[in-house]
Amino acid sequence: MSFKRLTTLAKEAPDHWRDWALAGLTPLLLLDLFVVAPLGSAHLINIRPYRATLLTVLALGLLFLSRSIIPVICLVAAVGLNVVAFILHLRGGPASVDIFLEGLGRLLVAAVIIWVVGRAVLSPGRITYHRVIGAVLLYLAIGLLFVALYTLVDLAHPGSFKGMKVIDELPLPSEFVYFSFTTLTTVGFGDVVPVHPIARSLSNIEAIIGQLYPATLLAYLVSFHVASRR
Repeated sequence: MSFKRLTTLAKEAPDHWRDWALAGLTPLLLLDLFVVAPLGSAHLINIRPYRATLLTVLALGLLFLSRSIIPVICLVAAVGLNVVAFILHLRGGPASVDIFLEGLGRLLVAAVIIWVVGRAVLSPGRITYHRVIGAVLLYLAIGLLFVALYTLVDLAHPGSFKGMKVIDELPLPSEFVYFSFTTLTTVGFGDVVPVHPIARSLSNIEAIIGQLYPATLLAYLVSFHVASRR
């Protein structure tokens, strides 16, 4: 099926397909962040094939959400960055280059999810259960965005974090996922500490978003959903 035909199908798809796309992509990203990434970090599974599958399903879901081919093109670019990084890794190229490409790919994926899902969640219309779940997906994507930013900061300034560092092994470093979401949820166990000024600034921004997001946007959507059901 050609891109043109797929785009036409997405534009003509009924609205409830978009709702199911919002609901379906959320557990997929949860699985990737909190199940696959730790298993890969423990060297129990090879997560690269899974990541390729994830990006494919993600591209289809975002295509139906946005009804535009642009998110698909962005995700194809992210796949391309990961493929180039993997080839460089196999050929024994500079570790910093393939880490940078993978981090850039993660940044692109997270930005596309935030852009597309944010528009779908905040668009005018009735607040449904699926849109509330979409707001959760948006929250996860924010955490993923900071995973990429922390990776790139530590690559540019080695030693930006006390307790973790970038490792040229996995497409999704579990350590940075751990730090990002403990910061986003403001848990802060203290085992990983940002020491570089840029890393500290990013941590502060993520913590502020983590405090305001559930208390404002998520609470707003849930309250309107309950009101609409009544």
